Amino acid sequence: MKVLAISASPRKDGNSDVLCDRFLKGASEAGHETDKIRLAEKNIAPCNACYSCRENHLCVNKDDMAEIMKQLIAADVIVLATPVYFYCMDAQMKIMIDRCLPRYREMVHKKLYFIVTAADPQHSAADETLAGLRGFLRCLPGAQECGVIYGTGTWDKGDVYRHPSLEQAYQAGKNV
Repeated sequence: MKVLAISASPRKDGNSDVLCDRFLKGASEAGHETDKIRLAEKNIAPCNACYSCRENHLCVNKDDMAEIMKQLIAADVIVLATPVYFYCMDAQMKIMIDRCLPRYREMVHKKLYFIVTAADPQHSAADETLAGLRGFLRCLPGAQECGVIYGTGTWDKGDVYRHPSLEQAYQAGKNV
């Protein structure tokens, strides 16, 4: 299977970014093809709600989202990883999700995993973030949520290395 991780962490090697790598390591060792996109390294403009895409399924914005969309459509498994900012997903993830508008109906029968990291140690700190990610999943035909990896209680870069989510991400990848 093709496993694609979307890392919305603005910090390279930030906690959610590290969990993506661990997930992909497990998936790779299980024999799957893996790839990761770091949204912080991409140029993605926000959706401007012009709805030109309704007719031709192409966005008027000419940026990195067209290539990301191709990878999302080709993937069998999608991992969406975001830090929790003010009890929501970060802006990088939300912009990417919004920009799926032209072709989201082509993202069929995807298996999705969610990775969330937050300073707050309670899993409930990710409730609103997960609600947003699940809202996206609900729009994808035949999509299935396969798991959530909670990196809650991780604030400083590197906290995740001492957190159970590190092994959980690896095992989730192994069991794709």
